[in-house]
Amino acid sequence: MAMTKDEMAMIAMEIVAYAGDARTKFLAAMEAIGDKDFAKAEALIKEGDDLILNAHNQQTELITKEAAGEEIEIGFLTVHAQDHLMTAMLLSDMDKRFLKMFKEK
Repeated sequence: MAMTKDEMAMIAMEIVAYAGDARTKFLAAMEAIGDKDFAKAEALIKEGDDLILNAHNQQTELITKEAAGEEIEIGFLTVHAQDHLMTAMLLSDMDKRFLKMFKEK
């Protein structure tokens, strides 16, 4: 049975919310790295990564349904959610790299 438009919108909004919150954590972590407050940065990165996991779980639900043959209609909201998730994941990677670089100095 295909997902309804409302079900798709709900999943997409959950991804946007989790990824948006993660992005906020990662940007705060970048500030902490710049301030050389590495403990705070590490805590914020951990919080952000936990939020990313929640968003990724929602994304995986969609992928699993599509792989099982369920018709998944991709709309602009779903694309927006994917964009948020990938941006947050990139910030996580960048934070970890910057943290390593700043700690080595």
